[in-house]
Amino acid sequence: MERQTYLLVDGENIDATLGNSILGRRPRPEERPRWDRLLEWSERSFDQPVKGLFFPAAGTEMPTTFVQALIAIGFTPVPLSGAGKVVDIAIQRTAEALVSRDADVIPASHDGDFLDQISALCDGSRQVGVVGFGEFVNAAFRGLPGLRIIDLEYDIGAFNSALPRVKVIPIDEFDPLDFL
Repeated sequence: MERQTYLLVDGENIDATLGNSILGRRPRPEERPRWDRLLEWSERSFDQPVKGLFFPAAGTEMPTTFVQALIAIGFTPVPLSGAGKVVDIAIQRTAEALVSRDADVIPASHDGDFLDQISALCDGSRQVGVVGFGEFVNAAFRGLPGLRIIDLEYDIGAFNSALPRVKVIPIDEFDPLDFL
């Protein structure tokens, strides 16, 4: 079996961070990430096929339109229901199952609930990255050996327009016209 990358998307976490911490309101559809760009970037950057698993909390009703859209762009939706943080539990279990596979892993979430599982994957035998908004990724991830922090906006270009974020600018990249 050919080695591949598993992209594990906690879409609700990304959406909540976008809305609460960046926009200060619920994101409009056109302001949400273009998830197909994340799949394409992952395949190019990790230089191998990517299996994208998108974990929505479905409750009692299947989010049919959203699930169909995910399938159309190449994701495998994993709609979940149950008590507690079902998406976190599913991603933890998936990451644990990947420890025994010869595969690379990219969770898309800011959540520290995956720290132990992602730490186990940072064994030096695989590529591991965490996708999100860099300034909001759980700080504990930064200490994991070999882990890449990948910014959904700046590294991947997953948005159609610039988000209202404040970031540290290296002086060589500073353009005063961006602020005038």
